[in-house]
Amino acid sequence: IDVIKKIKKHKKGKKIRERGLLHTWKGYSYSVTPERVLLSRPVLQAALGTRHGVLLVEGGQVYSFGEFPWKQSQVSEVGPLKPVLESALSGQRVVAVAAGSFHSGAVTEDGGVHMWGENSFGQCGLSSLTVVPNPTPVAVLDPDTSPPHTIRVLELACGEQHSLALSAQHEVWAWGSGCQLGLVTTIFPVWKPQKVEHLAGRHVLQVACGAFHSLALVRCQPPQEARRPLPDKCGQCNQLLYTMTDKEDHVIISDGHYCHLGVELLADGEARLGPGRSPPLGLQSSPSETVAQNGEVLTTTDSDISAAGTDSDRTVGGVGGAGSQNSPYPDDQAVKEYLKKLSDTSLAEETAKMTIAGASFQVMTTSSALNSLVSSCASAVGERVVSTYEALSLKKMINYYYPGVGGVAGVPGGVPGGFPGGRAEERVGLEESMQGKKSCSTGDIREEEDEGLSRRLSLPGLLSQVSPRLMRRASRPRVRAVPLTPVGGLPEAGELLPSLQTEVWSWGRGEEGQLGHGDNLPRLQPLCIKCLSSKEVVLVAAGAHHSLALTAQSQVFSWGSNSSGQLGHMGCPTTIPRLAKVRLSEGIRVWDVGAGAQHTLLLADGDCYQPILYYSGQQVRDGAQDAPQDQTEGYSYTQQPVLLPFCMNLGYVSAVFAGGQSCVALADRNVMGFIASLHELAAAERKFYCKLSSVKNHVLRPLLDLALGPASTVLLQSLARGYSRLCHLTGQHSASLTANLRRRREVKSLVMLEHASIFLDTYTEYCCSVGNFLVMGGFQALAKPSLDFFGKCPELLQRLAESSEENIPLSDLLVALFYLPMRHLHEYGRLLLKLGTCFQVSSVDYQKLQDGCSKFEALALHLKRRRKEAEYTYHFWKSFPGKMTDSLRKPRRRLICESSNKALTLQNSGRFSVNWFILFNDALVHAQFSTHHVFPLATLWVEPILEENTGLYGLKVISPEETFTLLACSSMEKAKWLRSINQAVDQAMRGAGQRAEPPISRTASYTFYKDSRLKEATYEGHWLAGKPDGRGMMKWLDGRIYTGTFKNGLEDGFGDYVIPSKTLNLNDHYQGHWKEGKMHGIGTYKYATGEFYEGSFQDNMRHGHGMLRSGTLNSSSPSVFIGQWVHDKKTGYGVFDDITRGEKYMGMWQDDQRQGTGVIVTQFGLYYEGAFNNNKMQGTGVLLSEDNTTYEGEFSEDWTLNGKGVLTMANGDYFEGSFTGEWSSGLKVTGSFFKPNLYDSDGDKGRAVKLGRLAVRPEEKWRAVFEECWMRLGCEAPGQGENQRAWENIAEALTTSRRQHGDSPEMNLSQTHNRTLGSLEFIPQQHVGPVTMEKYDRIRHYLIKACDTPLHPLGRLMETLVAVYRMTYVGVGANRRLLLQAVNEIMSYLARIFQLVRFLFPDLPEEGGAIPEPSSDPQDKKDSNCADTQLESPKPGRVVSSSALLLPVLLPGLYPPLFTLYVLEKEREDDVYWECVLRLNKQPDMALLAFLGVQHKFWPVSVPVLGEKTEVVSSTKDACFASATETLQQISTTFTPSDKLQVIQLTFEEITKEVMSSLEGNFLWSMDDLFPVFLYVVLRARIRNLGSEVSLIEDLMDPCVQHGEHGIMFTTLKACYYQIQHEKTT
Repeated sequence: IDVIKKIKKHKKGKKIRERGLLHTWKGYSYSVTPERVLLSRPVLQAALGTRHGVLLVEGGQVYSFGEFPWKQSQVSEVGPLKPVLESALSGQRVVAVAAGSFHSGAVTEDGGVHMWGENSFGQCGLSSLTVVPNPTPVAVLDPDTSPPHTIRVLELACGEQHSLALSAQHEVWAWGSGCQLGLVTTIFPVWKPQKVEHLAGRHVLQVACGAFHSLALVRCQPPQEARRPLPDKCGQCNQLLYTMTDKEDHVIISDGHYCHLGVELLADGEARLGPGRSPPLGLQSSPSETVAQNGEVLTTTDSDISAAGTDSDRTVGGVGGAGSQNSPYPDDQAVKEYLKKLSDTSLAEETAKMTIAGASFQVMTTSSALNSLVSSCASAVGERVVSTYEALSLKKMINYYYPGVGGVAGVPGGVPGGFPGGRAEERVGLEESMQGKKSCSTGDIREEEDEGLSRRLSLPGLLSQVSPRLMRRASRPRVRAVPLTPVGGLPEAGELLPSLQTEVWSWGRGEEGQLGHGDNLPRLQPLCIKCLSSKEVVLVAAGAHHSLALTAQSQVFSWGSNSSGQLGHMGCPTTIPRLAKVRLSEGIRVWDVGAGAQHTLLLADGDCYQPILYYSGQQVRDGAQDAPQDQTEGYSYTQQPVLLPFCMNLGYVSAVFAGGQSCVALADRNVMGFIASLHELAAAERKFYCKLSSVKNHVLRPLLDLALGPASTVLLQSLARGYSRLCHLTGQHSASLTANLRRRREVKSLVMLEHASIFLDTYTEYCCSVGNFLVMGGFQALAKPSLDFFGKCPELLQRLAESSEENIPLSDLLVALFYLPMRHLHEYGRLLLKLGTCFQVSSVDYQKLQDGCSKFEALALHLKRRRKEAEYTYHFWKSFPGKMTDSLRKPRRRLICESSNKALTLQNSGRFSVNWFILFNDALVHAQFSTHHVFPLATLWVEPILEENTGLYGLKVISPEETFTLLACSSMEKAKWLRSINQAVDQAMRGAGQRAEPPISRTASYTFYKDSRLKEATYEGHWLAGKPDGRGMMKWLDGRIYTGTFKNGLEDGFGDYVIPSKTLNLNDHYQGHWKEGKMHGIGTYKYATGEFYEGSFQDNMRHGHGMLRSGTLNSSSPSVFIGQWVHDKKTGYGVFDDITRGEKYMGMWQDDQRQGTGVIVTQFGLYYEGAFNNNKMQGTGVLLSEDNTTYEGEFSEDWTLNGKGVLTMANGDYFEGSFTGEWSSGLKVTGSFFKPNLYDSDGDKGRAVKLGRLAVRPEEKWRAVFEECWMRLGCEAPGQGENQRAWENIAEALTTSRRQHGDSPEMNLSQTHNRTLGSLEFIPQQHVGPVTMEKYDRIRHYLIKACDTPLHPLGRLMETLVAVYRMTYVGVGANRRLLLQAVNEIMSYLARIFQLVRFLFPDLPEEGGAIPEPSSDPQDKKDSNCADTQLESPKPGRVVSSSALLLPVLLPGLYPPLFTLYVLEKEREDDVYWECVLRLNKQPDMALLAFLGVQHKFWPVSVPVLGEKTEVVSSTKDACFASATETLQQISTTFTPSDKLQVIQLTFEEITKEVMSSLEGNFLWSMDDLFPVFLYVVLRARIRNLGSEVSLIEDLMDPCVQHGEHGIMFTTLKACYYQIQHEKTT
């Protein structure tokens, strides 16, 4: 235990602690001097019981003092100056302590609870013990979880027989005895902590315990959408909830039915009416009903709860007399709740407009729902009410007059949370009306006036008792109202600041009225104290039998026992909260409270920043401590709080505590001025908040009531919203600073430093709204109507606006008043700077404070400038000609400068013309006589014109559609305008003009008004010097939309264009490249008709190579055309697939018609080649049918013969002569019939038709495709252009494509593709200088990569060629007669691509040229991609051939259609071959080898099977030469002839290897030996379409290979194929 001594005895050498100094005393007489308790560490918190106390010191240790009867063997009493350490808690870090009458509690850092002291009522939560001598852990467990998990506790509160804990989930747990637990039980004591289910789901902020009652401070819930109709009768006693009594001259409506026991809970936690009870007050699912409800009839008003200065003792007489217990006059609470249920929060935004008996009126808010009901009905229906009134129950009457009323017009005190539907600023909060009062932070709008009205209601015959002013107000049409409390607080403030939207709930015994519900009845479960719901309570405290609530506006409400004056007022009754009379002088603001057995301690701001103490309650005399507590005679007490004279000697008090008869104050010494500065900051904020609230209640609310024009009203409401947000933020901040003083007292917890942006944004927004109102002449408009209101007391305004001038106009006074909050920013700056001086310059805290100070000071200066701008603009509008004012005057528009002094003129303007230039913050206006033109600043460019001896000071102004020159009168004037316009433009774009010159390139939106092409189109995107440039979007009024890149004002680059089709109600959609405002380049066009075009465009027309799909497969006429277009028409070579007719045309076109030579194949096997004219077969042609019947001659129509010709039958017979008629329907023949002689072989040969002569020559096909590739390389015609330019174009194309793909995420490229592109962007160096083998290989690799990506011109060419080839030879085009054309087409591709390659690599030798092999390199004869060295060539080297270089990249894409044609052509031969293969393969190996005549020495003796050697026996099958067989089978998996030849070579090598293993010594094959072995391998390989493979190799083989080694091997394979076909099995 620390040795504690009084200050007097403190040794001089010991350092006195400056923080957390503890002073204790009793009573309030002048002779009282507080005693200082000395502890080695600062005290953080104290808690007092009846005769003991608990202290929490820094480091988490706990001390006790006073009487401890529970300590038994230990010391049972310790003087207040000699606290003892609770050693049972050592090792635990305690964060909070609490003391009940005779027990104590502590909360540790991890949320654990320890209790000790008296436990006979279970208040310590430990069963089977009547006393708990030392702190003992108590488990708070949630039984609903399995296993039960421990609840983390934040704070404790203790009463006489019970304890409460607040959990980290902000729920309340209770244990002990009595109804003050709020639990649904009748069995006491409750040993285990249980959750108070009635507060479950609500966010509890603080709990407090009196001797036998409990208080909870709860955050308001947002209003809920669900409505439930209220019953007519009580849930169980079945009595009417509302009664009506008919008196002689009026009717009384009563909701006096009341169930005193409270409510019972349903399973879901909702309240249900108990037996014989009225609707529970405040227990609805939404806390939005908030009237002070008095169960007994009170003649007091609520005015004593309202703002300061009202007479709390004022009462209004009534029939029953003051305090009468059985008065027939009702409480209006239930009516309000009923009306609330009728209304729907989701409709709350709409004002309640109703028409009854032909009169339109709106319900107005008055002091109670019934008053509003009556006054409204009065104004609307007059006497008619009286006659129908008696016959209707209240419910029917309300339903009759207010069917589905959505809400009430008026300006509410605000609604917590948010209403569904509608923006926050448009939500209309509902005040004490049909919705009932909301649980909001500020009271009613007309709190002062309404709460002064009597709460009774009667309906006299002529309604003469309703005030005329009320009637006037009720009948006045209203604009939509605005909440004066930000809905749900400031969203960005979130959890950073304390909530002001709170409610106080109470439960327990109520004999002394300590529950605050207006009666002396107990409550078994928590109940909301309605009249405190809008008072912004931030702290509650409970004495033995009285309760206190401290508000953010530094007022104290008190209720309960007042036997010793502890409530701080002598008002009666004491069962509802009333204001304690602390306001002795204007500057006293209470910010902490303590409540003892019969006294109250208040901590307040005095006139200086050092806090002062007030005491109210009983005087404690020395020696009288042992007197019984209830014996009040002989004790003097206070009538109202008295100032404790010694408080100034204590230093800076940061918190007060009270309990039993004692008082405790925690104080700090003012070291380095830090503590004083913190106190000053908090006091300044509290004072500022009170000031703001006062202005809101006394000025802003009445102003919102005044009738203004709709425009001004909207702006005034916007101003009111901004003011409310600012006021609310200040209230939250003052509560936060106060909490900081009570506990931490440190800089790092200051919200205004860490989250300054919340403050800066709120002030900026508010200043803007005031400026807007000022600019639009709002204050001027307010002046006259507000004279009626404030005329009698302008001194109120003068006092609030802190104005000392005499005879100042009312509008100026209002301007000054609403700009007053801006001054507070300087105050922030000053106080932060003052705090900063307490720290070393190098410290982090100093830096933070310095930064905060500069932010607030900078904003103050900025807002000062904004105010000047607003005033300057307002005065300008006063002098500006009227007509233009209406169209140009906008709330956010501010004047920067104007040229009324002729400082600026228009160049080349007429002599008598008037040109007036006005620069606003968003536009430059050019006014002339009666017209004006507005140039938005975001799209305005200004540049000075150099004064080269002209003597003119000119400025060139560029806007999207106009360019003009302004002349200034002097160079100074020119510089001023240039600077002003540039700054304004910069500010309009970025919000703060810092640069001397705004960028020439920028992003903005503009609507064209002049340009014929773009008239009324809106452009949004990048600009450059007055022209759209870069990415943007253009929208026309007719619905056309272009999104893409622009250049110099026109669409240029890649873009997306949508054109609505009026007839089809669908859109045309183009996606592709543009040039100078027109479609130009590659693109896709999806027509509304369903057609789809993909290809080249030029000047908005299809031009170049493209593909058009018409219709879908199941539509009326599906077809596909792929080929050349010229000026939107098919012209040149193209392929047309008519899917309906099953025909494919491949030939020449002109103007959308078939014209010239062409080929048609049909799905029925017909083949035609020849001339076409006017879209018909006309002229010479050849027609073949599936069975080889051939006609060669003249045609006149499609499939119609007309003229001379020869018709040859399949068997060789033929007709010669004139033919007429259609092929399919019978022919007329005039001519001769020939039957060729069987032995006339020469004549027979002459008859065979050679196909392809009348078709389009291969080099004429797809010229447009190749021309486009050349153009991409920058060449006008093939081969004409610069090599260097071509490479630059390739690099540029790749870079732009990569960027485009990067911009659009849906076209993401793979990483490998990206790497390929990256490597291709570099121009390879091998395109110059003589080509060596090494360079040749590099070129080959480059081509492979280039052809792999469609973004490279060569890759795109390859892709297109593959597409057109497949389009030609797939489907109907798979006709065997097209094979020759298909092969020739490939050869033509190779020649033309090779020309491109030689253009890019000019040093590459021509076709057939040789590349010398460097002599040092070993000769390489096995290149997998190319036929290699010629055998005869004496010098080693390589022959350059297009097929070797290009087939590897081209053929894989073309292979499927090409091979299909080969298969069709070789079908018969392959069938014969295959039959033979199947037959011969039935034999085992040895038999087959013998049959084929393979020499015995070549027969394998043993073969490897699964890695083991196995003897070959007569039954062995498929085992000999197995590896060679497998190798040969790979021929079907390769594409190019060179690859296939490579496979054949490897097969030979495998055969040789196997034979060599069985024959020793060197061995050379002779063809006679080799052929039978190879034939065996070919048979065993079972290649289905070997004939097709052989033909393909033969046709496409590199010519230089034919005579080499590969050539010989290929010939062997070919011979095998023919041998197998003619093999005879014997």
